[in-house]
Amino acid sequence: MSYKRILLKLSGEALMGDQNYGIDSKRLEQYALEIQRVKEQGVEIAIVIGGGNIYRGVQAEASGIDRVQGDYMGMLATVINAMAIQSALEKHGMYTRLMSGIKMEAVCEPFIRRRAVRHLEKGRIVIFGAGIGNPYFTTDSTASLRAIEVEADVVLKGTRVDGVYSADPEKDPSAVRFEKLSFDEVIQNGYSIMDMTAFTLCQENNVPIIVFDMNKPGNLERLVTGEEQVGTLIS
Repeated sequence: MSYKRILLKLSGEALMGDQNYGIDSKRLEQYALEIQRVKEQGVEIAIVIGGGNIYRGVQAEASGIDRVQGDYMGMLATVINAMAIQSALEKHGMYTRLMSGIKMEAVCEPFIRRRAVRHLEKGRIVIFGAGIGNPYFTTDSTASLRAIEVEADVVLKGTRVDGVYSADPEKDPSAVRFEKLSFDEVIQNGYSIMDMTAFTLCQENNVPIIVFDMNKPGNLERLVTGEEQVGTLIS
């Protein structure tokens, strides 16, 4: 196996599928099956998912809601998505634990680093909801921080594009996809991978990032087993 313990970062928008908002049951099922195949390989899996399909903190200011209040609303949206992912995984017989940056014991455990690591060691899939529990931090930052805390081998950022390109491939047909980049190259060229806080956390702690297309069947398994080059590796 290329990686023993991974942190999978999914965007909330990805759960919309072809809808304009909310959660697409077909997309949820697809992700659950992709994760199950990797789990069967013996990989320890942690997951962070965004909440953009339901609510974004940055939307709050435009609608007149206080930014901090809006960010907390966005954190609650990530918990809704995390619960949906948890349900889909458990339907297929996987054991999971949902841990939250905000205390809400009725639906999830509070995040405690040692407990999270122990869950992973016991073969449970750990889903981190509610960000880090503080406003002004994105779920990308949550993914980087939790990956460092649980000593994950890599952050896998599942998107709808198959890696990092020299330009937007949807707008520029001449855009070139990179197989590998250094952290410095990403910064120097201004490629948009994660927000700078999240990116710097990975850089300073030597946690590699792989940007890949999560929607292509089998991609996650191919990536984790190392049977072929998938996505773009930043290290």
